[in-house]
Amino acid sequence: MNDFPDLERIAYKAERAASRRLALAHGLSADEALRRTLALAAGSQGLPALVAARTGMLAAQAARDAARAFDKAAAEARRAARHDGPPSAWRGWFDGSARPNPGRCGIGVRLDGPDGVRIELARPAGHGNSGEAEYRALIALLETAVAHGACDLTIYGDSRVVIDDVNGPDLYAAPALAACRARAHTLLAMLSGVRLRWVPRHKNTCADALSQRALDTCPPEDTDASNAVLSPA
Repeated sequence: MNDFPDLERIAYKAERAASRRLALAHGLSADEALRRTLALAAGSQGLPALVAARTGMLAAQAARDAARAFDKAAAEARRAARHDGPPSAWRGWFDGSARPNPGRCGIGVRLDGPDGVRIELARPAGHGNSGEAEYRALIALLETAVAHGACDLTIYGDSRVVIDDVNGPDLYAAPALAACRARAHTLLAMLSGVRLRWVPRHKNTCADALSQRALDTCPPEDTDASNAVLSPA
C-alpha cells in the first residue's frame, strides 16, 4: 500500500525517469519503483521528511504564482481604468488613416449615448498625412457631439500626437496642425464635461475599421461622400 499518494507530483523529472528504469529492470509497479527512488533520494532524513519538504515547496510556489497572477490582474485593471476613465453618459472614439502617408485620408467616428444611441461615421477626408487625418476624425466626432447635444463625454483615440496637441499648452502645439487644433478647441468650448483620453490601438478597433472602410469603399476623388448611421446599440 502506498502511504504517499502524491509522489508523482513531488518527484523531479530525473527521479521519474530513474523510477521507470527501475520498474523495467526489476518488474516493479510504477508506484513502488517511484517510492524506492525517492526513498533513496531522501537518504537518512527518510521519505516522510522528503515528502513534507517538497510538498511545502510546492505550496509556497503555488502561493507565489497566485500572488503574481493577482498583481498582474490588478495592474491590468489599473491600466484599463487609466485608459477608460470613469463611466460617462456619452463616449466617443475616433481614428484617421492616410494611404499612403501622406495620401488619401479616411476617418472613422463612433459616438455612443444614453438609451442605446449610436452614431457611426466612415468617410473620406481629403488629402494629408496621418496626423491631419486623425485630427479631422476628432473634429468630425466633436461636430457630431455638438449636433446631438452630448455632455459628460469621454473621447478615446490612439493618436498621441492629436491627444497631446489638443490637451497641451499653446507653447508646445504643432504649427502644422494649428488650424485643426483651433477648430477642435472651438468645438470643445461648445460642449460641457468633455475628456480626451489616449488608448492603445487594440482598444480603438471600431473607429479604425470605420476609417479603413472609408478608404476601401470610396473613390479617391470623391472626398465629399460620407456614410452615417444612427441606430440603437
